[in-house]
Amino acid sequence: MSRKKILWLLPLFVLASCGGAPAETSSVLSSEPSQESQPSQSEASDPSQPSATTQSTEISEDHQFDPDDFENSFCIHYHRDDADYKNWFLWLWPDGGDGANYFFEYADSYGGVCVTPLSTFSTNRVGLIVRNESWAKDPDGDRFVDLTEYTPDKNGNIQIWLYTEISLIYDEEPTNIAYLSTCAFTDMKTINVTAGAGKLYGLEVLEGGESLGKIELEGVTNFRITLDHNALLDKPYVVKATFASAYTIETGVSLSGIFSDPAFNAAYAYDGELGAIYSSESTTFKVWSPVSEEIDLLVYSTGTPASIGTEEHPGSDTPILTMPMAKGEKGVFSVTVDGDLDGYYYTYRVKNYVYPLGKEVVDPYARSAGVNGLRGMILNLERTDPEGFRDFTLPAYDRLASVVYETHIADLTSSETWGGNPDNAKKYAGFHEAGTEYAGVSTGFDHIKELGVSAVQILPMFDQANDEVNVEFNWGYNPLNYNVPEGCYASDPYDGAIRVRELKELIQAYGEAGISIIMDVVYNHVNSVSGQNFDVLMPYYYFRYNGVALYNGSGCGNETASDRYMFRKFMLDSTTYWTREYRLGGFRFDLMGLHDLTTMSLLTKAVESINPGAIIYGEPWAGGTSGLPAAQACNQSNVDKFDGYGCFSDRIRDGLIAGGLSDKLDKAWATLREGVTDEATLKKFTSTSKAAGAKLVTGVMGAQSLTKDPALTVSYASCHDNYTLYDRVKAAYSNENIALTDEEALRMNRLAQSVVMTSQGTAFMLAGEEFLRSKGGNSNSYNASYEVNELDYALKVAHPELVEDYKALINFKRTLPGLHLDLEGVTAADKPVVTKNKNFSCLAYNIHGGVEGELLVIHCNGIFDGTDLDKIDQLDLGNGKVLFDSLHTGIETLTSVSELRAMQTLIIQTEGLK
Repeated sequence: MSRKKILWLLPLFVLASCGGAPAETSSVLSSEPSQESQPSQSEASDPSQPSATTQSTEISEDHQFDPDDFENSFCIHYHRDDADYKNWFLWLWPDGGDGANYFFEYADSYGGVCVTPLSTFSTNRVGLIVRNESWAKDPDGDRFVDLTEYTPDKNGNIQIWLYTEISLIYDEEPTNIAYLSTCAFTDMKTINVTAGAGKLYGLEVLEGGESLGKIELEGVTNFRITLDHNALLDKPYVVKATFASAYTIETGVSLSGIFSDPAFNAAYAYDGELGAIYSSESTTFKVWSPVSEEIDLLVYSTGTPASIGTEEHPGSDTPILTMPMAKGEKGVFSVTVDGDLDGYYYTYRVKNYVYPLGKEVVDPYARSAGVNGLRGMILNLERTDPEGFRDFTLPAYDRLASVVYETHIADLTSSETWGGNPDNAKKYAGFHEAGTEYAGVSTGFDHIKELGVSAVQILPMFDQANDEVNVEFNWGYNPLNYNVPEGCYASDPYDGAIRVRELKELIQAYGEAGISIIMDVVYNHVNSVSGQNFDVLMPYYYFRYNGVALYNGSGCGNETASDRYMFRKFMLDSTTYWTREYRLGGFRFDLMGLHDLTTMSLLTKAVESINPGAIIYGEPWAGGTSGLPAAQACNQSNVDKFDGYGCFSDRIRDGLIAGGLSDKLDKAWATLREGVTDEATLKKFTSTSKAAGAKLVTGVMGAQSLTKDPALTVSYASCHDNYTLYDRVKAAYSNENIALTDEEALRMNRLAQSVVMTSQGTAFMLAGEEFLRSKGGNSNSYNASYEVNELDYALKVAHPELVEDYKALINFKRTLPGLHLDLEGVTAADKPVVTKNKNFSCLAYNIHGGVEGELLVIHCNGIFDGTDLDKIDQLDLGNGKVLFDSLHTGIETLTSVSELRAMQTLIIQTEGLK
């Protein structure tokens, strides 16, 4: 009969005792059927048997598996009832390494067999997924095989058996298929057990290897076990489940349900300082890990492991100091080391029941790191402050009057047209290098200053899972160390102090120019869960799970649990640290819909207590199905509950350009072509104009979803996601007989941004839109190349008039009080009224209290032809003075709406609407 090593439905982890002494007797006090399913009184049937199959017809007869044909190989047997071994294959990877596809090239009476040399893997712990081309997994979730736990056959082969839809990994061919689909604590005393196949005839609970007693059953599917004491959370729990014919399996008990028990927070929620707490006399190290049996502090003279050392930067794997840490209150391990450790590097070696041999990890609270972020750095932060860093006046702008310019550290300087010091290209230093130019126009830092924006939002610049020496382009949404600046942008990635100082120099240069730096943060997921520091220190606490599988609301394989006390604390600690230490002007939250309302409210208040002018906003959506209840999430349906932070308005974006999830051929209000005469096309365009225009009527007032409050709204037409504006409008006509010209694309670009810059709420733009930036039609350039993502300043030379229009629009947005209305302003009796004609091809609204007096804004899209003006022709223009004309027609005063043109924006000084 097949046997199976203990299956942990969730990787096992243990916690220090949460109160309550162990039972005097090793018995289970009480048990009861689970409420989900009452025990069946019918006669039990045998567990399901694996059906006999021959090899897949896709595998040739000369590829029959015989273990004697192989030596020192990893042989993975996989059974599918449909015998489809062509379309399913394996994704295998050494723990901490890269994965690859492996195929079922052989067959036996059980099913398909994959054979690969054991030497393929650099570690004994191998990750395993059965998948198809669409990345559907059988079953969902990652599995790991510890090769040291299996006995090789006479030829040195290690063999395992898998069965479709079952997470168990068998060490011999199974004859019975019965397993537990649920084996988990639901609170500090209760274990819920559910059979995934077969029926239960007996259960036994083991606590740290000692039996707590046995329960005899009569063929049930679900059962709930109640301990007579709180779980001794420094011990592993195992359930032995007996099925028909005395078939028994052992399954580890998941503790994830305990984390939601108020008793857990009462015992383990820690509010004190964590990390390396430095002084010149001593450094105290504190790390939260209630599950761990022991943790050692390892101090190194270098941040470079030997495996990646070079002649110039030799590495070492020998710590100069190893000290055991003491486990104390709330599960916090700590140790104090006397002396000045400034400039040394450190890790924690963690041992628990998931990692019994010990796993070395970086402190989640590390404030800098060595190359590739593999070791944290002990750092005297005061010595990283540039001269005057604490003295410059922190820019403080009303978010309603702000224009945010989004870019990437490398994009600003990676083009040959940047013209700066080549050594500074793609680096922190280049991002604020002054005096750069190309063909007589300013570039880089000087270009941003020339535009007049109030803030620059930088794509992730915290430490990422990158090779910081042999650098390849990526946006940076692959988090590694949240509190550490990314090293690939530093002049020397090996010295952790340099990256800190150079980022501060960047922030200081912009701050002294009156420009805030907003940091794009990605707390919603990590690069990879397995072996990551959060996962090692507290397995399954920091992430959301759907049974045994990770929720994937991020679309990146995992999502963090902001609603858990200690990850909420981490997010607050991290953002306040960045605000205080780096003097940041705010944060942009990636996939903020994965964070809960309580955390974001507390975080905003904490950040504003340090910088009252901080601007905080994020994406009010997720990238997939989340485990966070919708009522608690910072998503669009809860915008009216946002407290001091805002979010992007896809209402105005989609109304203007049909962005986001729209088909690339879709048109919207600002992307309708001029001069359409074909009746059928014009009718379709008119319908599009009406639908999109209806969104803009509310969008220009800063309203979105369930709120009318402009303080909660970020108005935009494009960002780093999806197409640039130029590429978007080009794509919309990519199947037309006549391609869109650059002049048409320019007019659509300018019209869309004219609406954004004359709308309520925070205005936002992607870098390069001011000179028709293109990524060659790439709609997802996160890892494309520097050439695809660069800012090509030759385009600035080619489109000087467009750049000047952007500068004028940015100035209007920043200086006109009538564009800075709060909720009270937009709901006042004299609120601006959006007037439109029948087909919404012309929109108009007034702005009160500008420097030029009362203003009127008029936008006309491509299908405007001067007819069907309706209310538009009732506007009292009063010989209005034209302050801005996007088409540069030369008109100085507007006396009649008949003078309006398609694709035109006018800003006019007047007495307002009738």
